[in-house]
This record gives sequence, structure tokens and C-alpha cells, in this order.
Amino acid sequence: MNFSIQSVYNWYRDTLRNPKYRWWIILGTLAYLVSPIDIAPDFLPVVGQIDDVAIAVLLISEVSQMAIDYFKSRQTQTASASEATGSPSEATGSTVDVDAVSVQ
Repeated sequence: MNFSIQSVYNWYRDTLRNPKYRWWIILGTLAYLVSPIDIAPDFLPVVGQIDDVAIAVLLISEVSQMAIDYFKSRQTQTASASEATGSPSEATGSTVDVDAVSVQ
């Protein structure tokens, strides 16, 4: 069995994106960050913080990417729902066509 950082990252990402395990992974990551028991103990000057920073960056990047995807899908659903119901174009954020006359 080959161990690689990429395989750990893929496992973490896939498990985090699974709604069944999402909160367990988030809570476990936060517990790891505050726990003194780490891969590299925090009392080591620089090495102790590197693993915590790497895990925190991974968690923040994955959760923010999931939030961005969620909001994009919500925006797409809202736009398609308003087009299906025949709502005015103002609801979708489009420009409004106006008949303008010149004043002299």
C-alpha cells in the first residue's frame, strides 16, 4: 500500500463533501487543531505549527469552495425558476430596456 499526501488529500476532500460525514470531519479537524497531540507536537518551535497551518488551510479552502458551489447553484436555481415563471427581467439582474427621447 502506497502512502502519499495526495491520497490523504483526496480522502479528506471526498469525505468532507459527503453530507453524511461532513460535520464529523469538520469537528475532528477543529479538535485536531486545538489538541496538543499532533503529528508534530506544538511545543516544537516551527515544525509544530506547520501541520496545524496545513490542516487549517485545507479545511478553510474546502469549506469555502463548497460554500461557493452552493451559492452558485442557488443563484442558478433562482434564475431558472424566475425565467420559468415569466418574472420580469429585473429579478434576474438583467438590464431594463427603455424608450428614450432626446430633449432639446
